Amino acid sequence: MADSRLAQRSLFPGLALLFVGLLLLVHNYRGLDIRHLLGHWWPLLIIFWGVIKLYERAVASRSGQASSSVVTGGEVFLVIGLLSLLGMVATFDVIKNRWPIAIEDLPGHAHGEGFNFDLNIEPKPVPVDAHITIRNAHGDISVRLADDSRIHVDGKKNINAWNERDAEHIASAISVEIAKNGDAYEVRPVSGGDSRASLNLDIAVPKKTALAVHNERGDVTVSDMDKPINVSTVRGDVEVRDTAGDVAIDTGKGDVKVSDTKGNVRISGHGGEVNVSGATGALTIDGEFFGPIRADKIAKGVRFVSKRTDLTLTQLTGHLETSSGNLEIADAPGNLTLRTNSYDISIENPGGKVKVDNRNGNIEVRFPQPPKEDIEITNSSSPITLILPESSNFEIAADCHSCDIDSEFSGDSLKQTSNSGDAHLEGKYGNGRGPKIILKTSYGSISIRKTS
Repeated sequence: MADSRLAQRSLFPGLALLFVGLLLLVHNYRGLDIRHLLGHWWPLLIIFWGVIKLYERAVASRSGQASSSVVTGGEVFLVIGLLSLLGMVATFDVIKNRWPIAIEDLPGHAHGEGFNFDLNIEPKPVPVDAHITIRNAHGDISVRLADDSRIHVDGKKNINAWNERDAEHIASAISVEIAKNGDAYEVRPVSGGDSRASLNLDIAVPKKTALAVHNERGDVTVSDMDKPINVSTVRGDVEVRDTAGDVAIDTGKGDVKVSDTKGNVRISGHGGEVNVSGATGALTIDGEFFGPIRADKIAKGVRFVSKRTDLTLTQLTGHLETSSGNLEIADAPGNLTLRTNSYDISIENPGGKVKVDNRNGNIEVRFPQPPKEDIEITNSSSPITLILPESSNFEIAADCHSCDIDSEFSGDSLKQTSNSGDAHLEGKYGNGRGPKIILKTSYGSISIRKTS
């Protein structure tokens, strides 16, 4: 007689689909980083699978039913499929961040032929120290110095249409207004919501204007302003040059260039290349920028924070550059603090305290002059190279786990030992009244050389 106690269906497929579906929902609406989650936490899906199977076996045992806890081929394919789906989402996010392509840029998407029409906007008088906000949805914005105390708005309406008549009809409904909003003024499109239209704006404002520019899609250029400048974009390049006030830029996708500014510079968000030069204030970069990132001659130092890197330079008379797995710093007279990973780090001519914490990347620090401040370098799975003048005075403690220490400096006060593959160097060199040097790494090597 057939056994009527049929095996229960497994709960795992439904729960797994529910779990992954919720992850994707949070990814779409809250910006969950699927790449980071998948890279570190994918074994949780296997653990979850095992817990469900143990639970089903226990329930079946208590109820006398046939067990459904056997792993089936369908469940194996489901797990592989869900991990593949999450992998594709993560890959798409990486591609989208590094090589952003808008749908409008794809071949065949344009609505017919392109037509251009002039903007005719009456200039508006404003106080010389007015607060002005400029908004645009689609198109480039250029802001420059005006010859008088008025806002001047010129530019082009760019229309994609099948014929000139349709383009004229679309363009006739689009304009730009200069509106007074309390003590401030706002330049904004009027009836500019048609996806077939974009506005390239050329705007002139008084020199002492406090300026805010908000652009959704398009490049922004600002020059020759005396007061603070705030720029935010969703997609587009930003360039700010020859300004006297602070500069704040928040970008979604695009390159950023700032040059010859007398204020502080803050760049945040996500994007590609960052290039800042000639700032008499401080530079702060806070976000994920895929580079290269370059900074030259930043009088009050650099602060760079990302998921991968935390860097503080109190002064930069030379340059900083990150690109293709390399991080290079040259001529930083002040203190230097760096925590990162998987970068090959090169530091030339630091002047203050040096503290570097890295892993999976080479570290080389070179002093053309004898160091005067303490040095602390920690690495993992990669070597450390420290290059000092022979005339240096220092106190050193170097530890190399499962690796060797090679030092060109020797003396009665320097003692080097080796035990079970580990190496240790400790003591004083010169008069011993110099800075303290601490070097630590594992599975790499430590090389202490004399400046050639």
